[in-house]
Amino acid sequence: MKKIPMRMCVACREMRAKKDLMRVVRTAEGELVLDATGKLSGRGAYLCRDTACLNKTIKTRALERALEAPMNDTLKAALESEIERNGSAV
Repeated sequence: MKKIPMRMCVACREMRAKKDLMRVVRTAEGELVLDATGKLSGRGAYLCRDTACLNKTIKTRALERALEAPMNDTLKAALESEIERNGSAV
């Protein structure tokens, strides 16, 4: 039986399967981008595909603290569209 990789959401702090979460990466240039493939190089943090978790991470700046970089509007829009596209899978 194959082991399922688990990661923690920065907002709700719940452990979930890696494939159920969105990965955000801080690139070498210090920019935060949504990593759809899960293979971009750079420091990564994970977030549930849930509107409540997105709102919480924006309010508490959990993603910014985890990656030590400011979140831009482009990333917020990308995360929102990813949640809409895949639905709130909780």
